[in-house]
Amino acid sequence: MASFYEFFAGGGMARAGLGADWTCLFANDFDAKKGFAYQANWGTGGELAVGDIRSLKVADLPGRPDLVWGSFPCQDLSLAGVGAGLEGERSGTFYPFWNVVEGLIRDRRAPRMVAVENVCGALTSHGGKDFEAICRTFAEGRYRYGALVINAELFVPQSRPRLFVVGVHQEVEIPAELLSPEPIDPFHTRALRRAVAALPEAVTGSMVWWNLPTPERRTETFADLIEDDPENVDWHTQLETKRLLDMMSPVNEAKVAAARRAGRRMVGGVYRRTRPDASGTKVQRAEVRFDDIAGCLRTPAGGSSRQIILVVDGNRIRSRLISARETARLMGLPDAYALPRKYNEAYHLTGDGVAVPVVRHLARHIFEPVISVTASEIVKAA
Repeated sequence: MASFYEFFAGGGMARAGLGADWTCLFANDFDAKKGFAYQANWGTGGELAVGDIRSLKVADLPGRPDLVWGSFPCQDLSLAGVGAGLEGERSGTFYPFWNVVEGLIRDRRAPRMVAVENVCGALTSHGGKDFEAICRTFAEGRYRYGALVINAELFVPQSRPRLFVVGVHQEVEIPAELLSPEPIDPFHTRALRRAVAALPEAVTGSMVWWNLPTPERRTETFADLIEDDPENVDWHTQLETKRLLDMMSPVNEAKVAAARRAGRRMVGGVYRRTRPDASGTKVQRAEVRFDDIAGCLRTPAGGSSRQIILVVDGNRIRSRLISARETARLMGLPDAYALPRKYNEAYHLTGDGVAVPVVRHLARHIFEPVISVTASEIVKAA
């Protein structure tokens, strides 16, 4: 059975994606409320430590993990954030995270694999220097690594592109079928290729292109996940829905009109955004999408508002905040997953998480094949 550490663990969504064949040796998150959600779903076996990653001591971490996973905070790298990058207070926790990895290496417990996840803004923040720093860290740690951009919409009806960097220790064999001689779609996007092209040769010498298969076509739509009788949110009054519709520009009004003629229930995700009108005056607009997928779940801490849904069934139009359970479904979590009772806490938990089926796809097609090969003994780095 494979083993792992899960850092910036949140509610344990990476753990959910890895599945029952993986053993969690250690998990960490700074947020106590998320820690309660983690334990509500994964038990109180003692593997979770709530606290600042900077205060962790390698000597207190058990065993030798096959995988170290880190979904480090995105706020300073997000386009919705303040742009501080890896020098920011929150996204800068990447470095304390890597200090843990280095400590394991010095302790002759180097993990076979290290995987990190963040927003795609990491590719361009600080003119690409943050992405270069992440790649350089893997290379100097003696990890062959590759980057992927995976949009969760391949698996669930939510637009959620994320950057993943997966490294395998240089003394661990990588099966040839896991590698591609050059970048391939859809996981090596144009933006990723540009970022890699700008990297110095000293960094790209340890880089690989992961050969990740494309999943089967998703059949589930946003409308399939919507609750008729949600527990923690109320449907808007007719007046509130009308006010929302009145905030729409002509093009968004046309989208609603088309949804009314669709002949089936249509569910759109709505965000309030400030836009200039014809005279240049900034006004608040309601913008909707009816492409059978939700917009990316974002928490208020990420600089964006909570998502509103607009349900159009012929001439009947209703609106409300998206429910906590619906956000969990959009992250690929089963309905048996226990959510915090308070709406804002549940939304924060899911909006900050990693999409479960994306982790499962990586586990099935990269992590587990690497673990299955007979690897040479990893020795202390020279």
